[in-house]
Amino acid sequence: MNQYYKFFIAALFIYLFTACTAYKKVPYLKNSTNENSTESKIVESKILPKDLLTIVVNTTIPEASSAFNLPLTPNSVIGNTSINSSVGLQSYLVDNDGTISFPILGKIKVVGKTKKEVELFIQSQLYPKYLTEEPIVHVRFINYKIAVLGEVSKPGSFVVNNERVSIFDALAMAGDMTLYGKRTNVLLLRENEKGEKETIRLNLQNKDILNSPYYYLQQNDVVYVEPNKHKANASSISSAETLSISITSTLISLTSLLITVFK
Repeated sequence: MNQYYKFFIAALFIYLFTACTAYKKVPYLKNSTNENSTESKIVESKILPKDLLTIVVNTTIPEASSAFNLPLTPNSVIGNTSINSSVGLQSYLVDNDGTISFPILGKIKVVGKTKKEVELFIQSQLYPKYLTEEPIVHVRFINYKIAVLGEVSKPGSFVVNNERVSIFDALAMAGDMTLYGKRTNVLLLRENEKGEKETIRLNLQNKDILNSPYYYLQQNDVVYVEPNKHKANASSISSAETLSISITSTLISLTSLLITVFK
């Protein structure tokens, strides 16, 4: 009996040790404290080719700025504007050469610029040459979206209305990682205004992610959560192999039980 008791204690210890080790791989931001961390810098998204923009020019006299706004049309996306909600603004599609065709001003280069930079540029072109008062210009993205793939509950593409989303916001939209997701090596894919692809590896268990320049995502970012080695190994085993392993395990357990009973 003493021998079986020692065997039980050893098995219990191995189980608890394995469970604790597995648990350490699950939480985000391990070893975080109540200390204040430096606020992560929000990097302004730059306009890329094929982006869709709405641009609204406002003045105290609406008629004065109307020539610089595209016609209002029903059933189109308007974003957050104060214009009549029953209609929408036509959008500007950024061409491959990085330009848009703006009323009266003609083609203007917007690719590689932030929304604020485009707003200031249009203001400088309209006032005082065309307007007697400095206008208020609003630029918004229509197609601000991110994609989350891999070991998450609901992979997909998600539109972000407020144009601000962190890596954890993105995972929440996708229903969070599964237990098989590799939290220490999340892949971020990003494309710049020149069409160059950038790959970044993020460790979501390290609290330094909060201060990373990649903590906040940009439009068209793709987040890929890789499976851990247990999921990867399991995926390489066919259903027939799984059944064979299960039957073998059952026979071994039954044999051990019979030996114990008739010993």
